[in-house]
Order: sequence, then structure tokens, then C-alpha cells
Amino acid sequence: MGKRQRPVKRWKRLKAERASGRAAHAGQTRLTTHSVGVLPILNRILDQMKLEQFLQDYLPPEDGRTKLRSHRALMVLIRNTFTARAPIYGVGEWACGYAPDLLGLTEAEMELLNDDRVGRALDKLYKADHASLALSVAAHVVKRFNVQLDQLHNDSTTISFFGAYDAQGIETTDPDRPELVSITWGHSKDHRPDLKQLLYILTVSRDGAIPIHYRAASGNVTDDVTHRDTWELLCQLAQRRDFLYVADCKLGASENMKTIHRNGGRFITVLPRTRREDTTFRQRLVRGEVRWRHIMDKVDDEGQVIDRFSSLREPALSQEGFRIWWFHSTRKAELDTVARAGRINRATAELTQLQARLSSPKARIRTKEKATEAVTQTLRQHGVEGLFTVKITACESELFRQERRGRPTKDTRYVRQVRTFCCLEFELDQEAIGRDRTSDGVFPLITNVESLSALEVLEAYKKQPLVEKRFSQLKTDFRVAPVYLKSVRRIEALLCVYFFVMMTQALLERELRLAMERAETESVALYPEGRPCRRPTARLVIDLFEGVERHLLETGRRRQAIMVTEISRAQRRILKLLHLSPSDYGR
Repeated sequence: MGKRQRPVKRWKRLKAERASGRAAHAGQTRLTTHSVGVLPILNRILDQMKLEQFLQDYLPPEDGRTKLRSHRALMVLIRNTFTARAPIYGVGEWACGYAPDLLGLTEAEMELLNDDRVGRALDKLYKADHASLALSVAAHVVKRFNVQLDQLHNDSTTISFFGAYDAQGIETTDPDRPELVSITWGHSKDHRPDLKQLLYILTVSRDGAIPIHYRAASGNVTDDVTHRDTWELLCQLAQRRDFLYVADCKLGASENMKTIHRNGGRFITVLPRTRREDTTFRQRLVRGEVRWRHIMDKVDDEGQVIDRFSSLREPALSQEGFRIWWFHSTRKAELDTVARAGRINRATAELTQLQARLSSPKARIRTKEKATEAVTQTLRQHGVEGLFTVKITACESELFRQERRGRPTKDTRYVRQVRTFCCLEFELDQEAIGRDRTSDGVFPLITNVESLSALEVLEAYKKQPLVEKRFSQLKTDFRVAPVYLKSVRRIEALLCVYFFVMMTQALLERELRLAMERAETESVALYPEGRPCRRPTARLVIDLFEGVERHLLETGRRRQAIMVTEISRAQRRILKLLHLSPSDYGR
């Protein structure tokens, strides 16, 4: 991202108004209003996490000249990211709208809060061992909230960056942190190959989808080389090796599976399409040698079946000796059919355009070899290789031109000119499409756990979207990209802050849903017009408490009264579930 012009900082004016208010006449009566929002609920979760104490313990010692301690600035940044996600340069202005005690600051510290101090706090966090810090916080959270670690889900996403970031990483030679990640090009999961990126790896628990481990890697790192180190760290965190580790197909690399199995671990992953076992089974499907057995139906809230799952009666064995369970999903079969039709349509459109370009008088592709290469690239790009029959031939077109310039007469002589070009003919191979259709809805899962049935393996893997939901929130609710920073150090530290924010959000949702179960409450009125919500989210709770304010009435230097916006019935219900007193909320 390029440099942006900073707006006029309204928070400076607000600070000046506060200063002038303190210098007012002793007998003057003044009413001050501050936002409260969801901060009292958030502060309770943060206190239970002991996050501020962990930050204070891990951050490097403060300089004697430091007026605002770094751990306090970071806690303000965490609260801001959770509730509003203002850019770094807007944190000071955002904080001025809240009472200092709700942000864990004093009046004097509030006046010191600005983007420069927040940036220096991120530098402090970078210099600390933030990987150990994250593990220590996660270990405390697991114990304090009794999070079950019997099944862990791992996935990764890419965070894209706009601007002139150095692809080599100008800070990779840092003597304090030689392993600093690099913002560079790689395989973009956001489908933006034109942008540089970082790889963000996250592991969540099945119990509440609580983020318990994260790792940032350079943008050109592939997933298959990250799983072994991640699994070892998770073993340290869980204090056990027999938890079920679930991940996508990059875990299916033979060395990854062998390492986990050899060290007493358990895993479930998708068998990669490049494996020989996959090719062999799909050939059996074409020959009609596979018989499916129904194992589960997925129904919606109205009891309608929306998906039907089937599996083989017995698993196959991989070349390493692990069990391969094959499944068929009716819903996935429908999606595969639609996806194939879309790929065919896009490939047909591009082949038609290529056909017109080849026959154009200004065609740049003149040889059959070049034309074949262009067709192959188009088919490969859209994943429809083998679904078209293509014929490329050398064609000639003749053109007669006058031998000399001038008006043609009966004696005008003409010269014949021949132009050679490539003719492209293509059509769909219906037989190949029929063979490909036999694999619609089919997917294989590989595991080293022999005690799990096909249904248990399927149900375990079906929790994998939990981590994908956290990535969705990371890029929507918290708007992690683009990041308004230029320093790679501060960006890496900010990603640690996002990890703590996601953990806090997940804990709030888990605590609220567990409280609803204990109270035997099916839903709470969080949607507009008081409509019921069965699975409340942190975003809905934030929106519910957004209008809560605190009003302070002062006469001179004497505080007369503190008044808080009247708590609604829905807000009271949430506070009661979280064991907070509505009468004391925000005071």
C-alpha cells in the first residue's frame, strides 16, 4: 500500500476540550458522555484470559522514559480490533469516545495514546517471543475454560498486500529474528496472483472452534511443509499425542502421514488426487464395480433432507498401510455437475476466441505447435483436459491483387497470394464427460485410526469448516487485509494481535452458547425485529450493545452521578446468561 495522507485528528480536538473542561470554573456543571458498548463483556473475557498479564510478562523491559506502557497500548488495540477495527492511525480517535477505565487506562494515559505509541508497542511485541506468548495464552485458556483438545483442525489462508513491499524481505537479515517472514508472491488462495502475500496458518479446537495456535510464514511457503512442525507444537500444547489432527489434502503427503503415525499421532485428511490409489478407484467407478452403502442424511431446520452420504462397506489400504474411506455425497454431486458445466462454458468461450484469432490475417500464432500449446494451456487452466476433442490443421487462403496500381481494366493482370494459417476445430467429447460424471460427489478420506468407522471419520472431517469460518471472520469482521502498515516487523506482530482477537471472539461465543444449554434456552432475540437466534455470534452481541452509553454529571471537581443507558430486555437476557449484573453494567 502506498502512503496515505492522514486526516485531521479529531481526537486532538477532543483532548483539548477535555483540558479546557478541567480548567472551567469550580461551580460549573458539566455532562460528559462516553460509549460503553460491549466493552464490559469483552473486559471480563480478557480478564479471564489474563492476556494483559501475559503481555506484561513477555514484552521486553520498558525504557525509563516510556510514558504509556506497551502492554496497555496493545490491550487498547485488541479492544479496538474486536469492536470497531479502526486503522492504526485512528485508534487514538476511537479511544476518545470511551471512558478511560473501560480501556484499562487513566486520564493521563488516554492523552498519550496515538498511532506512534501503538506502532512502537507492536515493535515491542515483535521483539518478544510472540510464538511462546501465544502458546502460553492458549495453554491458560484451555485450562481456564476447560476447552477439549481431543480433536484439532488445521488450515491456512493467504493475506494479500497492496503496495511496494520488498519481495525479498528487507528485514530477513535481522540478527534478533533471522526467521522473519517475507511478503512475496506465491499461490494465492484469494485468487489474486498479482499481489504479494503472507501465509497465515491457524489451528482450532472442535470444542467451540477456539483458535489455539497460529503461525505466519512467507508468502511462497507451501502447506505440505508446515504440518510436521505444527503438529509438534500442538503436542506440547495439548500435553498428549493421541489427539485427532484433521487437515486438508496437503497433510496427505506421504512423509507427513508417516511422521505423525510413527510418533503416536492420529490424523484424518483428504487423499490427494495425484495419488495412484485415487486413479485406481475412479477407474473402478467407470467400470461400474463400486457399490455404495447409505450411512447418513443431513437435514435442515425444517426436517428436509439436503444431503445424503454413502460409503463403501470396507476401507481400502494406501501404499503406506493407512485406511482409505471413500464417500459419496448427493449434494456434492450436484455441485460438481454445476462446476463442470461452468468450466466447460468458460473453456468453450476461450477456444472460440482462440479460433477467431488463429484465422485472423494478423494472427501471431502461425505454427501448429504453437497453436497446440495455446489450446493445451486453455484446457489445463479450466480443468477440462480430456473433455474436448481438438483438431488443428494447416489451412490456406488465397487472395488476388492487382499487379500494378491504378483503376482496373480488362487488361489488368492479377497476382495470386496464398496465406497459411492454423484452423482450429473442437467439440465436446460426450463419452469422456460421461466417464468424468461417474466421479461426481465422490471424495476419499485417509486415516491411520483403525478404530473409527466410516461414519465417525466422516463426522470428524465435517468439522473442518470451523477453521474456514474463522478465516472468513478474519477477512470480513476484522478486515485483516489490506494491513495499514509498511514494516514487516509490525505486520507480523499485528497478526499475533489478530490471533488473540479471534480467540477472544470464539471464547465469547462458546461461553454464551454453553450458558444457553445450561439454561435450556433454545434461542435469544438478537436478530432485527427481535427474531430468535439459535447460535449467537460475537458480531451480533457487539451490535446489540452498540448504543449503550455512560453519562457523567459533574459540578466543578465533584462527581455527582453516573447514569447508563437503560438496558433492554434482550441485553438483560445476554447479561444474565453471562453472569453479569445489568444494574452494574458499564458503571
